[in-house]
Amino acid sequence: MIVPVILCGGSGTRLWPLSRQQHPKQFLPLVNEYTLLQNTIRRLDDFESMADPVVLCHENHRFIVAEQLRQVGCRPAAIVLEPVGRNTAPAVTVAALHALKQEKNPILLVLPADHHINDIKRFHTALAAGAQLAKKRHLITFGIVPTSPETGYGYIHKGEPIVISTQMEASAFLIAQFVEKPDHDTARGYVKSGEYCWNSGMFMFAADQVLAEMEKSAPDIMAACRRAHSQGHRDLDFFRLDKEAFSACPSDSIDYAVMEHTIKGAMVPLEAGWNDLGSWRSLWQEGIKDTDGNVISGDVIVQDVNDSYLHASHRLLAGVGLDRHIVVETSDAVFVAPRNRVQDVKKIVEQLQSARRREARSHQRAYRPWGWSEAVLEGDQFQVKQITLKPGAKISLQKHIHRAEHWVLVRGTAKVVKGEEKFTLRKNESTYIPPGVYHQLENPGQHPLDLIEIRTGRYLQEDDVTRSENTHTG
Repeated sequence: MIVPVILCGGSGTRLWPLSRQQHPKQFLPLVNEYTLLQNTIRRLDDFESMADPVVLCHENHRFIVAEQLRQVGCRPAAIVLEPVGRNTAPAVTVAALHALKQEKNPILLVLPADHHINDIKRFHTALAAGAQLAKKRHLITFGIVPTSPETGYGYIHKGEPIVISTQMEASAFLIAQFVEKPDHDTARGYVKSGEYCWNSGMFMFAADQVLAEMEKSAPDIMAACRRAHSQGHRDLDFFRLDKEAFSACPSDSIDYAVMEHTIKGAMVPLEAGWNDLGSWRSLWQEGIKDTDGNVISGDVIVQDVNDSYLHASHRLLAGVGLDRHIVVETSDAVFVAPRNRVQDVKKIVEQLQSARRREARSHQRAYRPWGWSEAVLEGDQFQVKQITLKPGAKISLQKHIHRAEHWVLVRGTAKVVKGEEKFTLRKNESTYIPPGVYHQLENPGQHPLDLIEIRTGRYLQEDDVTRSENTHTG
Protein backbone atom coordinates (compact mmCIF):
# COMPACT_ATOMS: atom_id res chain seq x y z
CA MET A 1 0.00 0.00 0.00
CA ILE A 2 1.23 3.50 -0.88
CA VAL A 3 0.62 6.20 1.74
CA PRO A 4 0.85 9.77 0.41
CA VAL A 5 2.64 12.11 2.80
CA ILE A 6 1.60 15.67 2.00
CA LEU A 7 3.92 18.37 3.33
CA CYS A 8 2.01 21.62 3.92
CA GLY A 9 4.74 23.68 5.56
CA GLY A 10 6.37 26.76 4.10
CA SER A 11 5.46 30.42 4.13
CA GLY A 12 5.60 31.17 0.39
CA THR A 13 7.01 34.66 0.87
CA ARG A 14 8.05 34.89 -2.80
CA LEU A 15 4.35 35.14 -3.72
CA TRP A 16 3.56 38.02 -1.38
CA PRO A 17 1.12 39.80 -1.18
CA LEU A 18 -1.20 36.88 -2.03
CA SER A 19 0.79 34.40 0.04
CA ARG A 20 1.30 35.30 3.70
CA GLN A 21 2.44 33.59 6.86
CA GLN A 22 -1.04 32.74 8.10
CA HIS A 23 -2.36 31.81 4.63
CA PRO A 24 0.59 30.70 2.43
CA LYS A 25 0.55 29.75 -1.23
CA GLN A 26 -0.34 26.05 -0.81
CA PHE A 27 -3.81 27.14 0.34
CA LEU A 28 -4.43 29.47 -2.62
CA PRO A 29 -6.13 28.75 -6.00
CA LEU A 30 -3.28 29.93 -8.22
CA VAL A 31 -3.71 27.85 -11.41
CA ASN A 32 -7.38 26.83 -11.42
CA GLU A 33 -10.41 26.78 -9.11
CA TYR A 34 -8.66 24.42 -6.68
CA THR A 35 -5.92 25.34 -4.24
CA LEU A 36 -2.42 23.89 -4.68
CA LEU A 37 -3.06 21.53 -1.74
CA GLN A 38 -6.32 20.35 -3.30
CA ASN A 39 -4.64 19.81 -6.68
CA THR A 40 -1.91 17.76 -4.97
CA ILE A 41 -4.60 15.47 -3.52
CA ARG A 42 -6.66 15.32 -6.72
CA ARG A 43 -3.74 14.30 -8.95
CA LEU A 44 -3.49 11.04 -6.95
CA ASP A 45 -7.01 10.05 -8.01
CA ASP A 46 -7.23 6.87 -10.08
CA PHE A 47 -3.78 5.64 -9.04
CA GLU A 48 -4.09 2.09 -7.73
CA SER A 49 -3.15 1.04 -4.18
CA MET A 50 -3.18 4.61 -2.87
CA ALA A 51 -4.20 4.86 0.78
CA ASP A 52 -5.64 7.89 2.58
CA PRO A 53 -2.94 10.55 3.01
CA VAL A 54 -1.01 11.62 6.08
CA VAL A 55 -0.90 15.42 5.98
CA LEU A 56 1.62 17.48 7.95
CA CYS A 57 1.09 21.17 8.63
CA HIS A 58 1.77 23.87 11.18
CA GLU A 59 -0.79 23.87 13.96
CA ASN A 60 -1.90 27.39 12.97
CA HIS A 61 -3.09 26.04 9.60
CA ARG A 62 -4.99 22.99 10.88
CA PHE A 63 -8.51 24.23 10.19
CA ILE A 64 -7.60 25.52 6.72
CA VAL A 65 -6.15 22.11 5.84
CA ALA A 66 -9.11 20.19 7.24
CA GLU A 67 -11.63 22.35 5.38
CA GLN A 68 -9.79 22.22 2.06
CA LEU A 69 -9.50 18.43 2.24
CA ARG A 70 -13.21 18.17 3.05
CA GLN A 71 -14.08 20.29 0.03
CA VAL A 72 -12.48 17.74 -2.35
CA GLY A 73 -13.87 14.70 -0.52
CA CYS A 74 -10.57 13.64 1.04
CA ARG A 75 -10.64 11.87 4.41
CA PRO A 76 -7.01 11.87 5.57
CA ALA A 77 -5.58 9.06 7.63
CA ALA A 78 -4.15 11.79 9.85
CA ILE A 79 -3.46 15.52 9.99
CA VAL A 80 -0.26 15.76 12.01
CA LEU A 81 0.36 19.16 13.60
CA GLU A 82 3.86 20.59 13.88
CA PRO A 83 4.22 23.18 16.69
CA VAL A 84 7.23 24.68 14.87
CA GLY A 85 8.76 24.21 11.43
CA ARG A 86 11.73 21.85 11.35
CA ASN A 87 12.16 21.21 7.60
CA THR A 88 11.40 18.00 5.70
CA ALA A 89 13.58 15.41 7.46
CA PRO A 90 11.67 15.57 10.78
CA ALA A 91 8.37 15.85 8.91
CA VAL A 92 9.03 12.68 6.91
CA THR A 93 10.26 10.88 10.02
CA VAL A 94 7.12 11.52 12.06
CA ALA A 95 4.98 10.67 9.01
CA ALA A 96 6.77 7.31 8.70
CA LEU A 97 6.31 6.62 12.41
CA HIS A 98 2.62 7.48 12.14
CA ALA A 99 2.04 5.47 8.95
CA LEU A 100 3.61 2.36 10.50
CA LYS A 101 0.96 2.53 13.23
CA GLN A 102 -1.75 2.23 10.57
CA GLU A 103 -0.28 0.08 7.79
CA LYS A 104 2.13 -2.86 7.69
CA ASN A 105 5.30 -1.31 6.29
CA PRO A 106 3.74 0.95 3.67
CA ILE A 107 5.54 2.73 0.87
CA LEU A 108 5.54 6.48 1.48
CA LEU A 109 5.03 8.94 -1.36
CA VAL A 110 6.29 12.32 -0.11
CA LEU A 111 4.79 15.30 -1.95
CA PRO A 112 5.08 19.02 -1.22
CA ALA A 113 1.61 20.59 -1.29
CA ASP A 114 2.60 23.56 -3.45
CA HIS A 115 3.71 22.03 -6.77
CA HIS A 116 1.96 22.08 -10.14
CA ILE A 117 2.03 19.18 -12.64
CA ASN A 118 0.39 19.36 -16.06
CA ASP A 119 0.67 15.78 -17.37
CA ILE A 120 -0.97 13.51 -14.79
CA LYS A 121 -0.55 10.38 -16.92
CA ARG A 122 3.24 10.76 -17.06
CA PHE A 123 3.25 11.58 -13.36
CA HIS A 124 1.44 8.31 -12.62
CA THR A 125 3.89 6.40 -14.82
CA ALA A 126 6.77 7.79 -12.77
CA LEU A 127 4.97 6.87 -9.54
CA ALA A 128 4.54 3.29 -10.71
CA ALA A 129 8.26 3.08 -11.48
CA GLY A 130 9.12 4.55 -8.10
CA ALA A 131 6.88 2.03 -6.32
CA GLN A 132 8.63 -0.87 -8.05
CA LEU A 133 12.02 0.43 -6.97
CA ALA A 134 10.85 1.15 -3.42
CA LYS A 135 9.77 -2.49 -3.11
CA LYS A 136 13.37 -3.39 -3.97
CA ARG A 137 14.51 -1.22 -1.01
CA HIS A 138 15.68 1.77 -3.03
CA LEU A 139 15.04 5.29 -1.76
CA ILE A 140 13.58 7.22 -4.69
CA THR A 141 13.68 10.86 -5.63
CA PHE A 142 11.90 12.21 -8.69
CA GLY A 143 14.21 14.36 -10.81
CA ILE A 144 12.67 16.91 -13.14
CA VAL A 145 14.03 16.82 -16.69
CA PRO A 146 15.25 20.44 -17.04
CA THR A 147 13.80 22.73 -19.66
CA SER A 148 16.16 25.66 -19.02
CA PRO A 149 19.36 26.44 -17.07
CA GLU A 150 17.62 27.40 -13.84
CA THR A 151 19.80 28.64 -10.99
CA GLY A 152 17.07 28.44 -8.33
CA TYR A 153 17.05 24.63 -8.10
CA GLY A 154 19.50 22.04 -6.86
CA TYR A 155 20.49 19.39 -9.43
CA ILE A 156 20.91 15.61 -9.34
CA HIS A 157 23.62 13.91 -11.41
CA LYS A 158 22.51 10.65 -13.00
CA GLY A 159 24.52 7.53 -12.19
CA GLU A 160 24.25 4.08 -13.71
CA PRO A 161 20.85 3.14 -15.21
CA ILE A 162 18.57 0.76 -13.30
CA VAL A 163 16.36 -1.83 -14.97
CA ILE A 164 12.89 -1.57 -13.44
CA SER A 165 11.00 -4.07 -15.59
CA THR A 166 10.54 -4.72 -19.28
CA GLN A 167 6.93 -3.49 -19.05
CA MET A 168 7.82 -0.12 -17.52
CA GLU A 169 7.85 2.97 -19.74
CA ALA A 170 9.81 5.00 -17.20
CA SER A 171 13.59 4.98 -16.74
CA ALA A 172 15.59 5.14 -13.52
CA PHE A 173 19.18 5.77 -12.46
CA LEU A 174 21.35 5.44 -9.43
CA ILE A 175 22.20 8.81 -7.91
CA ALA A 176 25.76 9.85 -8.65
CA GLN A 177 25.64 13.16 -6.78
CA PHE A 178 23.44 15.93 -5.45
CA VAL A 179 24.74 19.38 -6.40
CA GLU A 180 23.88 22.78 -4.98
CA LYS A 181 22.15 25.57 -6.89
CA PRO A 182 24.64 26.48 -9.64
CA ASP A 183 25.50 29.73 -11.35
CA HIS A 184 24.06 30.30 -14.83
CA ASP A 185 27.04 29.01 -16.82
CA THR A 186 27.24 25.83 -14.73
CA ALA A 187 23.50 25.28 -15.03
CA ARG A 188 23.71 25.69 -18.80
CA GLY A 189 26.41 23.01 -18.90
CA TYR A 190 24.27 20.68 -16.79
CA VAL A 191 21.30 21.04 -19.13
CA LYS A 192 23.41 20.65 -22.27
CA SER A 193 24.99 17.42 -20.97
CA GLY A 194 21.62 15.70 -20.43
CA GLU A 195 23.06 14.06 -17.32
CA TYR A 196 21.35 16.22 -14.70
CA CYS A 197 17.82 16.72 -13.41
CA TRP A 198 16.32 19.33 -11.11
CA ASN A 199 15.79 18.22 -7.54
CA SER A 200 11.99 18.27 -7.13
CA GLY A 201 11.67 17.49 -3.41
CA MET A 202 9.35 14.53 -4.17
CA PHE A 203 10.33 11.12 -2.78
CA MET A 204 9.20 7.51 -2.43
CA PHE A 205 10.50 4.81 -0.08
CA ALA A 206 9.38 2.10 2.33
CA ALA A 207 8.58 3.55 5.75
CA ASP A 208 10.89 1.19 7.66
CA GLN A 209 13.69 1.78 5.14
CA VAL A 210 13.73 5.56 5.49
CA LEU A 211 13.60 5.24 9.29
CA ALA A 212 16.58 2.86 9.23
CA GLU A 213 18.52 5.32 7.08
CA MET A 214 17.52 8.18 9.38
CA GLU A 215 18.70 6.21 12.40
CA LYS A 216 22.04 5.71 10.69
CA SER A 217 22.74 9.19 9.31
CA ALA A 218 20.70 11.50 11.60
CA PRO A 219 20.17 9.73 14.95
CA ASP A 220 19.51 13.00 16.79
CA ILE A 221 16.57 13.77 14.47
CA MET A 222 15.32 10.21 14.80
CA ALA A 223 15.41 10.32 18.61
CA ALA A 224 13.66 13.70 18.85
CA CYS A 225 10.93 12.60 16.41
CA ARG A 226 10.32 9.36 18.32
CA ARG A 227 9.81 11.36 21.50
CA ALA A 228 7.62 13.96 19.79
CA HIS A 229 5.42 11.27 18.25
CA SER A 230 5.20 8.91 21.23
CA GLN A 231 4.33 11.83 23.54
CA GLY A 232 1.90 13.34 21.05
CA HIS A 233 -1.86 13.17 21.45
CA ARG A 234 -5.08 13.31 19.47
CA ASP A 235 -6.95 16.62 19.48
CA LEU A 236 -10.33 16.50 17.73
CA ASP A 237 -9.50 15.37 14.17
CA PHE A 238 -5.78 16.13 14.51
CA PHE A 239 -2.65 14.56 15.97
CA ARG A 240 -0.49 17.00 17.91
CA LEU A 241 3.22 16.29 18.20
CA ASP A 242 4.70 17.01 21.60
CA LYS A 243 5.78 20.64 21.48
CA GLU A 244 8.86 20.43 23.70
CA ALA A 245 10.28 17.32 22.02
CA PHE A 246 9.67 18.51 18.46
CA SER A 247 10.99 22.00 19.16
CA ALA A 248 14.25 20.41 20.33
CA CYS A 249 14.61 18.48 17.05
CA PRO A 250 17.36 19.68 14.68
CA SER A 251 16.13 21.26 11.47
CA ASP A 252 17.27 19.57 8.25
CA SER A 253 15.98 18.52 4.85
CA ILE A 254 15.47 14.90 3.87
CA ASP A 255 17.96 15.53 1.04
CA TYR A 256 20.80 16.40 3.42
CA ALA A 257 19.84 14.09 6.28
CA VAL A 258 19.30 10.90 4.23
CA MET A 259 19.43 11.06 0.43
CA GLU A 260 22.98 12.43 0.18
CA HIS A 261 24.31 9.71 2.51
CA THR A 262 22.48 6.57 1.47
CA ILE A 263 23.98 4.08 -0.99
CA LYS A 264 20.46 2.98 -1.94
CA GLY A 265 19.32 6.22 -3.57
CA ALA A 266 17.78 6.18 -7.03
CA MET A 267 16.23 8.78 -9.31
CA VAL A 268 13.24 8.47 -11.61
CA PRO A 269 13.28 11.28 -14.22
CA LEU A 270 9.97 13.10 -14.54
CA GLU A 271 8.94 15.08 -17.61
CA ALA A 272 5.36 16.09 -16.88
CA GLY A 273 5.11 19.88 -16.96
CA TRP A 274 6.30 20.32 -13.36
CA ASN A 275 6.63 23.72 -11.70
CA ASP A 276 7.12 24.54 -8.03
CA LEU A 277 5.30 27.87 -8.53
CA GLY A 278 7.96 29.53 -6.44
CA SER A 279 7.70 33.02 -7.91
CA TRP A 280 5.44 35.40 -9.80
CA ARG A 281 7.55 34.70 -12.87
CA SER A 282 6.68 31.00 -12.69
CA LEU A 283 2.98 31.84 -12.44
CA TRP A 284 3.32 33.95 -15.58
CA GLN A 285 5.05 30.98 -17.27
CA GLU A 286 2.26 28.55 -16.31
CA GLY A 287 -0.68 30.88 -16.96
CA ILE A 288 -2.89 31.06 -20.04
CA LYS A 289 -1.67 34.06 -22.04
CA ASP A 290 -3.58 36.45 -24.26
CA THR A 291 -2.37 37.53 -27.70
CA ASP A 292 0.03 40.04 -26.08
CA GLY A 293 1.60 37.44 -23.82
CA ASN A 294 -0.22 38.65 -20.70
CA VAL A 295 -1.65 36.48 -17.93
CA ILE A 296 -4.64 38.30 -16.45
CA SER A 297 -6.69 37.41 -13.38
CA GLY A 298 -9.59 39.40 -11.96
CA ASP A 299 -10.99 42.78 -13.00
CA VAL A 300 -8.13 44.04 -15.19
CA ILE A 301 -8.02 46.47 -18.12
CA VAL A 302 -4.79 46.97 -20.07
CA GLN A 303 -3.55 49.21 -22.86
CA ASP A 304 -0.23 48.58 -24.61
CA VAL A 305 0.83 45.95 -22.01
CA ASN A 306 2.96 42.96 -23.03
CA ASP A 307 4.34 39.76 -21.47
CA SER A 308 3.08 40.71 -18.02
CA TYR A 309 1.19 39.14 -15.13
CA LEU A 310 -1.67 41.23 -13.68
CA HIS A 311 -3.79 39.98 -10.78
CA ALA A 312 -6.66 41.94 -9.20
CA SER A 313 -8.36 40.60 -6.08
CA HIS A 314 -10.67 43.38 -4.87
CA ARG A 315 -10.95 46.25 -7.36
CA LEU A 316 -10.36 47.35 -10.92
CA LEU A 317 -6.70 47.20 -11.94
CA ALA A 318 -5.68 49.25 -14.98
CA GLY A 319 -2.27 49.18 -16.66
CA VAL A 320 -0.76 51.24 -19.48
CA GLY A 321 2.58 50.83 -21.26
CA LEU A 322 3.93 47.94 -19.18
CA ASP A 323 6.36 45.41 -20.58
CA ARG A 324 7.40 42.25 -18.71
CA HIS A 325 5.99 43.38 -15.39
CA ILE A 326 4.21 41.79 -12.43
CA VAL A 327 1.32 43.69 -10.81
CA VAL A 328 -0.61 42.07 -7.95
CA GLU A 329 -3.44 43.83 -6.09
CA THR A 330 -5.03 42.69 -2.81
CA SER A 331 -7.36 44.50 -0.43
CA ASP A 332 -4.49 45.93 1.61
CA ALA A 333 -1.37 45.86 -0.60
CA VAL A 334 -0.17 46.27 -4.19
CA PHE A 335 3.06 44.75 -5.53
CA VAL A 336 4.71 46.01 -8.75
CA ALA A 337 8.02 44.77 -10.18
CA PRO A 338 9.76 43.96 -13.45
CA ARG A 339 9.54 40.22 -14.14
CA ASN A 340 13.30 39.83 -13.75
CA ARG A 341 13.24 41.38 -10.26
CA VAL A 342 10.40 39.43 -8.64
CA GLN A 343 12.75 37.45 -6.36
CA ASP A 344 13.41 40.71 -4.49
CA VAL A 345 9.89 40.57 -3.05
CA LYS A 346 11.50 38.63 -0.19
CA LYS A 347 13.32 41.83 0.77
CA ILE A 348 9.97 43.62 0.96
CA VAL A 349 8.62 40.90 3.26
CA GLU A 350 11.73 41.18 5.44
CA GLN A 351 11.12 44.93 5.81
CA LEU A 352 7.50 44.30 6.76
CA GLN A 353 8.55 41.69 9.32
CA SER A 354 11.17 44.00 10.81
CA ALA A 355 8.53 46.69 11.18
CA ARG A 356 6.10 44.11 12.61
CA ARG A 357 3.56 45.00 9.97
CA ARG A 358 0.43 42.86 9.84
CA GLU A 359 0.67 42.67 6.05
CA ALA A 360 3.59 40.22 6.37
CA ARG A 361 1.53 37.80 8.48
CA SER A 362 -2.09 37.97 7.43
CA HIS A 363 -4.68 39.29 5.03
CA GLN A 364 -7.55 41.52 6.02
CA ARG A 365 -9.66 38.39 5.61
CA ALA A 366 -8.93 36.03 8.52
CA TYR A 367 -10.01 32.39 8.16
CA ARG A 368 -11.47 30.56 11.15
CA PRO A 369 -12.90 27.05 11.61
CA TRP A 370 -16.39 28.59 11.53
CA GLY A 371 -15.85 30.72 8.41
CA TRP A 372 -14.05 34.05 7.98
CA SER A 373 -14.00 37.70 8.95
CA GLU A 374 -12.70 40.63 6.93
CA ALA A 375 -11.89 44.18 8.01
CA VAL A 376 -13.96 46.71 6.08
CA LEU A 377 -13.22 49.99 7.87
CA GLU A 378 -11.13 51.07 10.84
CA GLY A 379 -10.84 54.36 12.70
CA ASP A 380 -10.22 55.84 16.13
CA GLN A 381 -11.79 53.41 18.62
CA PHE A 382 -13.97 51.62 16.06
CA GLN A 383 -13.75 48.76 13.53
CA VAL A 384 -16.22 47.43 10.98
CA LYS A 385 -15.97 43.80 9.85
CA GLN A 386 -17.88 41.49 7.57
CA ILE A 387 -18.34 38.05 9.15
CA THR A 388 -19.44 34.90 7.32
CA LEU A 389 -20.39 31.69 9.13
CA LYS A 390 -20.49 28.38 7.29
CA PRO A 391 -23.70 26.30 7.47
CA GLY A 392 -23.97 24.61 10.87
CA ALA A 393 -21.02 26.55 12.31
CA LYS A 394 -20.91 28.57 15.50
CA ILE A 395 -18.53 30.91 17.27
CA SER A 396 -17.53 29.90 20.79
CA LEU A 397 -19.28 31.36 23.84
CA GLN A 398 -17.09 34.34 24.72
CA LYS A 399 -16.89 37.84 26.14
CA HIS A 400 -14.73 40.94 25.62
CA ILE A 401 -13.51 43.23 28.38
CA HIS A 402 -12.58 46.33 26.39
CA ARG A 403 -14.99 46.44 23.47
CA ALA A 404 -18.67 46.38 22.61
CA GLU A 405 -20.10 44.81 19.44
CA HIS A 406 -23.13 45.65 17.33
CA TRP A 407 -24.26 42.91 14.92
CA VAL A 408 -26.38 43.61 11.83
CA LEU A 409 -27.54 40.50 9.98
CA VAL A 410 -27.56 40.86 6.19
CA ARG A 411 -28.07 37.25 5.05
CA GLY A 412 -29.40 34.09 6.70
CA THR A 413 -30.81 33.37 10.14
CA ALA A 414 -28.73 33.33 13.34
CA LYS A 415 -29.17 31.80 16.76
CA VAL A 416 -27.81 34.21 19.34
CA VAL A 417 -26.84 33.79 22.98
CA LYS A 418 -26.43 37.09 24.87
CA GLY A 419 -26.00 36.76 28.61
CA GLU A 420 -29.12 34.93 29.83
CA GLU A 421 -31.01 35.59 26.58
CA LYS A 422 -31.39 33.18 23.66
CA PHE A 423 -33.09 34.43 20.51
CA THR A 424 -33.17 34.29 16.70
CA LEU A 425 -31.82 37.08 14.53
CA ARG A 426 -33.07 37.45 10.94
CA LYS A 427 -32.06 39.52 7.92
CA ASN A 428 -32.10 43.30 8.58
CA GLU A 429 -32.28 42.74 12.35
CA SER A 430 -29.54 43.69 14.81
CA THR A 431 -28.38 43.29 18.40
CA TYR A 432 -25.94 45.06 20.72
CA ILE A 433 -23.37 43.18 22.85
CA PRO A 434 -22.04 45.27 25.77
CA PRO A 435 -18.52 44.70 27.14
CA GLY A 436 -18.24 41.85 29.65
CA VAL A 437 -21.34 39.96 28.42
CA TYR A 438 -20.93 36.36 27.25
CA HIS A 439 -22.30 35.84 23.74
CA GLN A 440 -22.40 33.28 20.96
CA LEU A 441 -23.42 33.24 17.30
CA GLU A 442 -24.59 30.14 15.41
CA ASN A 443 -25.70 29.49 11.83
CA PRO A 444 -28.43 26.80 11.93
CA GLY A 445 -29.15 27.07 8.20
CA GLN A 446 -27.92 25.27 5.09
CA HIS A 447 -26.39 28.38 3.50
CA PRO A 448 -23.70 30.85 4.64
CA LEU A 449 -24.69 33.52 7.14
CA ASP A 450 -23.41 37.09 6.68
CA LEU A 451 -23.39 39.90 9.21
CA ILE A 452 -21.72 43.25 9.74
CA GLU A 453 -19.94 43.59 13.09
CA ILE A 454 -19.22 47.07 14.44
CA ARG A 455 -16.68 47.15 17.28
CA THR A 456 -16.28 50.15 19.56
CA GLY A 457 -13.90 50.68 22.47
CA ARG A 458 -10.41 51.74 23.50
CA TYR A 459 -8.86 48.34 22.66
CA LEU A 460 -10.13 46.35 19.66
CA GLN A 461 -7.53 43.60 19.07
CA GLU A 462 -8.33 39.89 18.72
CA ASP A 463 -6.66 38.89 21.99
CA ASP A 464 -9.40 40.65 24.00
CA VAL A 465 -11.43 37.48 24.35
CA THR A 466 -12.38 35.18 27.22
CA ARG A 467 -13.95 31.89 26.16
CA SER A 468 -16.35 29.90 28.26
CA GLU A 469 -16.46 26.76 26.11
CA ASN A 470 -15.75 25.43 22.58
CA THR A 471 -12.27 26.97 22.66
CA HIS A 472 -11.37 25.11 19.46
CA THR A 473 -14.16 26.60 17.37
CA GLY A 474 -13.85 30.38 17.34
